[in-house]
Amino acid sequence: MIATHAPRATGSAVWADALLLSFAQAGYVLAEPPVLQPAEPFLDLSGEDIRKSLYLTTDGTGEELCLRPDLTIPVARQYLASGRAGKAAGFSYLGPVFRYRGSAPSEFLQAGIESFGRRDRPAADAEMLALALEATRAFGVNEVEIRTGDVALFTALIDALGLYPVWRRRLMKDFNRRISLEQDIEQLTVTSGATRNEYEGVLAALAGSDRKAALALVTDLMSIAGASNVGGRTVAEIADRFLEQSTLKAGALPRDALAIIKRFLAISGDPRQAIAQLRVLASDAKLDIAAAIDALESRVGFMAARGIDTAVTRFSTSFGRGLDYYTGFEFELHARDNGVEPLVAGGRYDGLLQRLGSDTPIPAVGFSVWVEALAEMGKPGRPS
Repeated sequence: MIATHAPRATGSAVWADALLLSFAQAGYVLAEPPVLQPAEPFLDLSGEDIRKSLYLTTDGTGEELCLRPDLTIPVARQYLASGRAGKAAGFSYLGPVFRYRGSAPSEFLQAGIESFGRRDRPAADAEMLALALEATRAFGVNEVEIRTGDVALFTALIDALGLYPVWRRRLMKDFNRRISLEQDIEQLTVTSGATRNEYEGVLAALAGSDRKAALALVTDLMSIAGASNVGGRTVAEIADRFLEQSTLKAGALPRDALAIIKRFLAISGDPRQAIAQLRVLASDAKLDIAAAIDALESRVGFMAARGIDTAVTRFSTSFGRGLDYYTGFEFELHARDNGVEPLVAGGRYDGLLQRLGSDTPIPAVGFSVWVEALAEMGKPGRPS
């Protein structure tokens, strides 16, 4: 159900009234998706690692269900099922989510905003950051550290370098999972093809192939062998592994690409200075990443127009939030000098709605508020 009003949340908490009022005044309608959700979208879009934290059950047909671990995917599914799918629409939410967190309570409150269908991406991104800052002020928290990044820049860089598809996927996965990119890149550049194994013929046949060709070859080989999986691995997983090994043997990541990626990942600080450094890098390395840099520059301009002091905003090309579905702008708000876990976090996820079943791409951006952390450090009832 999508509500048209903002009911009072968690009793008489003043911060809840202030938070929901700020969302409503900005034009975001309160959404209240069901607590029980299909588990598949969370597993597909957030990775199997999330299974350890989900509260799972099955219905009478055997479909796997879960208590919602967050509200972004449920709100997105609700939007797609409505008559507004594909049109610009904005929703807010405040409600319980359920996730195993060790000694911490498994049920906790999450608030936030999701904006769908807006084509003015830089302006929408800046609005999300401005509203996120308003959300912290609803708790009386007025001083926060703003950390931002843009996965679209890294995607543009990898595409411009013309790497084999398997390396593109591997590096993007590293970036999204917050794995040490530099460590993995070094490993890829020093890997030698001297070591032989029992699958030399398959690896040779896959040299230079894309994922579709690799999957077709492995499917044929396994069909001949009369097998559908090996050691619990699916055909797709086996194909990916063979393709990765084949590309390693081909020495697919040259040293010049390593140097460019390292230089790119070292750029951080004031967003406007970072933009200048990115343009110099693109010129020096003859990289076609101007569109991604222009989008970043436009976003920074809209941020400034909304009164955000971009000079104290921390930008880093290596910043990522650890989720596969982000496609562009990403940000976190942290307590000053105490910022391991974010108070508010979000970003752009233009590919998510298609992965949830939309026939066409739909722009999407949003953020989540970690209510517990803000309530603990804030002064509820005294928003600035």
